Amino acid sequence: MIGFELLAPAQAWTFGLVALVWLVTWRGRRASQREVRALVDAWRLSAFLPGYSPGRQRLRHAASLAALALLAFASLGPVRGWTEREVLEKGLDLVVCVDTSRSMLAEDLRPNRLERARREVRGLIDLLRGDRMALIAFSGDAREIAPLTRDRTTLVGFLEAMDVADNRKGGTDLAVALEAALGLFDGRSGAHEAIVVLTDGEDLSGRGLEVAKIAEERGIRVFVVGIGTEGGGKIPVVGPDGSTQFVVGPGGDEVVTRLDGTTLERLAERTNGAYLSTENAALPLETLFRSRITRLEGRENSGGTRKVPHDRYQWFGLLGLACLGLELFLGERRGGRE
Repeated sequence: MIGFELLAPAQAWTFGLVALVWLVTWRGRRASQREVRALVDAWRLSAFLPGYSPGRQRLRHAASLAALALLAFASLGPVRGWTEREVLEKGLDLVVCVDTSRSMLAEDLRPNRLERARREVRGLIDLLRGDRMALIAFSGDAREIAPLTRDRTTLVGFLEAMDVADNRKGGTDLAVALEAALGLFDGRSGAHEAIVVLTDGEDLSGRGLEVAKIAEERGIRVFVVGIGTEGGGKIPVVGPDGSTQFVVGPGGDEVVTRLDGTTLERLAERTNGAYLSTENAALPLETLFRSRITRLEGRENSGGTRKVPHDRYQWFGLLGLACLGLELFLGERRGGRE
């Protein structure tokens, strides 16, 4: 609009108020003129109303309407030009490792362990403020799903795409997950970094504590969320006829997978982190984030750039006040003898 961009175009309704005031003022001025003509003939106005000036009356009304119009335009937030400025955000670097082994399909949590893990991570993503987060899926191997980023929409999209069918190697290897997570950090300072692992705890390689020691030496804490129950659950598979069956062991018995909280707690304590499971907390990952992870020291990172507007509402606000002052101090009669 006339060379200006508007930050608050929704405020355009204020011009409706200006039009309403103009209509009321115009009708009032017309009524006043009719009353004067009813009392005094036009050729005797100067005698009965010395100094009376219809022109000054019109000027006062015009000044008041101009003041309202200028103030209404100022409320639209007129902007003339922008400046690009770098944004510095203080936050943590978090690498979240989600177990996608077949045991995560157990239904001791509804609808299953993997979906519960997704729900926990979605809740964490909603809590991020200036923090960067990466995603790793792991089973017997580890896969980088998303690098460190602040793009929460991208993180949610990659999280939903995680699937057991993408595993290249079966089993659960906490060591490869931790090694992959450590590889995503830049190595500047572990005080600003943390690893979050969501798993049912069946560490088949047994090397998790060894890699946790490396994380401890780098000052990186590991926080673990146990997904599952100690009572355990069977692992469903789709049979050849399309029916739901369960994984069976070498002896022909159906396999029951149980949460191994002892191993996971030892792993977290080794790095001065913390462990919490779905059995002893309704929202374990959110609880860990609020009570422990947020206490870590954040660091300043570049959050990109943002456009800073050159506000020009002051111009129109001052002009509006000037017109208002003119309306207040301008009388409807010219100076001279009464």
